Amino acid sequence: MLKDKLKMGKSVLLYGLTPPKSNLSENEIAKIAQIQSERINKLPIDGVVLYDLQDESARTKETRTFEFIHTIDPKIYYEKYLKTAKEAIIYRAVSKYTKENFHAALFDGISVFVGAGSKNENLNLHLNEAYKIKREISPNLMLGGICIPERHAKKGNEHLKVASKISQGCDFFITQAVYNVENAKNFIDEYAKMGIRKVPIIFTFTPCGNLKTLEFMKWLGISIPDFLESRLKNSVDILQSSVSLSAEMFEFLYKYSRAKGVKIGANVESVSTRKVEIEASLKLVDEIKRIMEKKF
Repeated sequence: MLKDKLKMGKSVLLYGLTPPKSNLSENEIAKIAQIQSERINKLPIDGVVLYDLQDESARTKETRTFEFIHTIDPKIYYEKYLKTAKEAIIYRAVSKYTKENFHAALFDGISVFVGAGSKNENLNLHLNEAYKIKREISPNLMLGGICIPERHAKKGNEHLKVASKISQGCDFFITQAVYNVENAKNFIDEYAKMGIRKVPIIFTFTPCGNLKTLEFMKWLGISIPDFLESRLKNSVDILQSSVSLSAEMFEFLYKYSRAKGVKIGANVESVSTRKVEIEASLKLVDEIKRIMEKKF
């Protein structure tokens, strides 16, 4: 079981999805769920990640590449529609909930609490308050946190944030999408040196299908070094290049982290509705699974 693997500190492979848009009909949602469930059940993964989207426009003055559209609550989507045999990790963007709404959103599975994306964001609930509510009313909920290597590159304290969240009950971390392996490596260096209980770090990898998606990733704050951006822009097939690049980055981080005594896993995001990008995410899952099964 996914929860047991995470508790034992084992490496896991996850598949991340965004729930359907909330303005769709019941029939449309059910059709999407059936297709996704059949796909997920065939994958060699330990679990599925369901995101709780929030509009991050307050984080930057740059114009959002894609319009923000509300999606179905991830817990409701998993339990009512998706009904996959795979265990789920449910994201909770805590700042958009009132205390009362947050109480109702909790359950006894596995969840990741996400704090505000910006100091300029209007907060209904702070992350520390969410941790407190979880301890009081949902002690059986397994809790994960967010880790952002880009933040470590800017402030040099992401390992300290992770340590603080571990002290508040986090048993694993999932990162923002990784395209800057140096930032991730530097974070692992600092994390490995800390004299604390080490929990798994699950790095997220996202295939990039076109230049507009690339711009949106940068808008989200994902660090893409200039030489990698050029590699993608000048490739014959940007999508396949991004899959190969993601597999390369994971293999490096997997071997490097093992040498440092840190267990890492992978979360492959599939947030596009384009068939070619979905197929690319499935290929990346297979590539990462193959790497994880190697004997280094």
